[in-house]
Amino acid sequence: MVTTTLAGKVALVTGGSRGLGAAIAKRLAHDGAAVALTYTSSPQKADAVVQDIEAAGGKALAIRADSADVEAVKHAIAETVNVLGRLDILVNNAGIAVLAPIDQYSIEEFDRMVAVNVRGVFVATQEAIRHMGKGGRIIMIGSVSSDFTPFAGLSIYALTKGAIASFTHGLARDLGSRGITVNTIQPGPIDTDMLPADGDAAKAITDIIALRRYGQVSEVAGMVSYLASPEAAFVTGASLKIDGGIAA
Repeated sequence: MVTTTLAGKVALVTGGSRGLGAAIAKRLAHDGAAVALTYTSSPQKADAVVQDIEAAGGKALAIRADSADVEAVKHAIAETVNVLGRLDILVNNAGIAVLAPIDQYSIEEFDRMVAVNVRGVFVATQEAIRHMGKGGRIIMIGSVSSDFTPFAGLSIYALTKGAIASFTHGLARDLGSRGITVNTIQPGPIDTDMLPADGDAAKAITDIIALRRYGQVSEVAGMVSYLASPEAAFVTGASLKIDGGIAA
């Protein structure tokens, strides 16, 4: 059943075929937005998200676009506007994590991380704001790792997510006069196929979370929904942790 909080709005969720991105796409659709989502290599999963949204009475579109490919990202924005008619909400969710000791980190891994986690976000944002008016929403999915890195091997991932937090502060100033808000959500450990709550490292991670559990994708999606809503019109330039207190 679709609600009306975001009725008449159009959202694009990058990396929306699985895990957190899929949960965000479904939540925004549930709240009334028409939703486009990008995917890289999982057309079946992307189609399944679209089918779930449509079965619940919503409208959705899947677009193949690697966030490291500048032209593909530009095409995804254009396709969203062409098919769904407008763009009001951009959720920069697509991201990768390559963890390794800094003295073993290859330049190819570094370049790929920056291309997806930083350059892809810049390109999507730059293209999206060409279509946004007053009330537009840019929502970044960052990471608590930009402020808190409890394990070795996270430095380059943290570098990219720290860049996104800083980008958010500047963008809030750049776009404030246009009535467009920009915020970053910084999840801690969330139960996904990339970081399962029953994985090899789960016990060590859970022990340092204040709430002693992993977060759920629905909880992060709920925060995205709030920031996308009219209720969050006075929230901009913020980095909001949803981490169970791991960085407390």
